[in-house]
Amino acid sequence: MTLNVWNSRGNAAARAALINAELRRLAPDLVAFQEILPDQLPRLVEGTGLHGTHQSQTAATAPPYADRYGGTAIATRWPHRVAEVLDQRGTDAPDVPWLTLAALVPLPGLDEVLFIAPTLSFRLEAEAQRERQALALSDLDARHRTALPTIMAGDFNADPDSACIRYLTGRQSLSGRSTHFHDAWQVAGSGPGHTWTSDNPRAAEDIELLVRQPGHRRRIDYVLVGSPHAHRHACARVRSTLLAFDEPVDGVWASDHYGVVADLEVGLLGEGPLTSERG
Repeated sequence: MTLNVWNSRGNAAARAALINAELRRLAPDLVAFQEILPDQLPRLVEGTGLHGTHQSQTAATAPPYADRYGGTAIATRWPHRVAEVLDQRGTDAPDVPWLTLAALVPLPGLDEVLFIAPTLSFRLEAEAQRERQALALSDLDARHRTALPTIMAGDFNADPDSACIRYLTGRQSLSGRSTHFHDAWQVAGSGPGHTWTSDNPRAAEDIELLVRQPGHRRRIDYVLVGSPHAHRHACARVRSTLLAFDEPVDGVWASDHYGVVADLEVGLLGEGPLTSERG
């Protein structure tokens, strides 16, 4: 599962209670959070049985604006270990306060799975930055890849036709390189799957600020699953993909983004029945 928490804006306490209740109901095994403040993480995962790590617990330095816009966090059903923290800032993206977390998560009866939680540059004109960041994500995967297919979930700030997403899903090359992940929504989602849309009143303010066009709707939040080309002896079959937090509860919207939940069956080929994971 992935969800942009929208830091502490709006009615943060009511939104946190809603997110926590829905996490208890959905019971995901792997969760990627974006724009989450360090003190929000314990409240969101309280009583869920999830083990959480915020980027502030792992980073040597705090990126600029992290105290206002939050950072990246992960939560997993089983205790994980952080393999690497990737700072995706650069001269072309100096104001991105969100780090990428890569964690190894042991799946019962199987092996460790690499879980990567990125947040890419948000500006509409920042596709060149996102291309560089996508290349770095594929390098990150290669450094820590396990036998089980890598699972990557987060806010990519790019629609499916963007170069960075086309690269990650094997539909185009970047800098003479190519890779391939399955887009869980493309495999098993229904409808356009918009996750940042003017239909959500919580998104309206930022859409007006950043886009300034009516009826703006995009799918920019993803669950991506490693390819058989990189994981020849394992698979992660996408059984269903749904939106989450896409309706208000008692008038409260959880975030300015909708979340994405994918049900995966993960296993080693020839090793008996697959294990069902929700992430």
